[in-house]
Amino acid sequence: MSKIQDKAFWDNRYLMNQTGWDMGDVSPALKGYFDQLKDKSINILIPGCGNAYEAAYLMATGFENVTLIDISGVLIKELKRKFVDHDGKRLHIIEGNFFDVNGDFDLIVEQTFFCALDPLFRKQYSHKMFDLLKPGGKLAGLLFNRRFEGGPPFGGSLNEYRDLFFNDWEIKTLEPCYNSIIPRRGTELFFILRKPARN
Repeated sequence: MSKIQDKAFWDNRYLMNQTGWDMGDVSPALKGYFDQLKDKSINILIPGCGNAYEAAYLMATGFENVTLIDISGVLIKELKRKFVDHDGKRLHIIEGNFFDVNGDFDLIVEQTFFCALDPLFRKQYSHKMFDLLKPGGKLAGLLFNRRFEGGPPFGGSLNEYRDLFFNDWEIKTLEPCYNSIIPRRGTELFFILRKPARN
């Protein structure tokens, strides 16, 4: 079984506080992206949400329809406590495997979920994201532009990502991130992919 599908693996990471990917706040790049979104009613999904700093920012800035999913029950229990005032209202929190999710979203946010997947699942990731978006919907966020020993996280490169997404998606942006946090400076790409609208 892939680690991304292994609930016990991720439960243990949270129980042992082995969360080196956790920045402690919403990333500057995603904060900037969210700030230019005018429609607060759009349907947003954050898969592999972790401690969901992105969701906290979206709640604080008035977004009305955000869904979180993570495979770790340990984490989900904490998120339900953290977001008790929003859960079941403007925010929906799901424990489960991302590949089992169904929905019809306007925006999917990528923040350290892709890099947690075994690279063997990357085409499946792309297809699932595509299926979950409405025509004209967007997948946006950050990808690592570097290699890692072992994994997760698993790295990659701009050319690999361009090849992965080229056939199905309209690539709006795929470029070095100019406002990464200092420990990741020069190692991230910001991207926006659009699912083509129907003719």
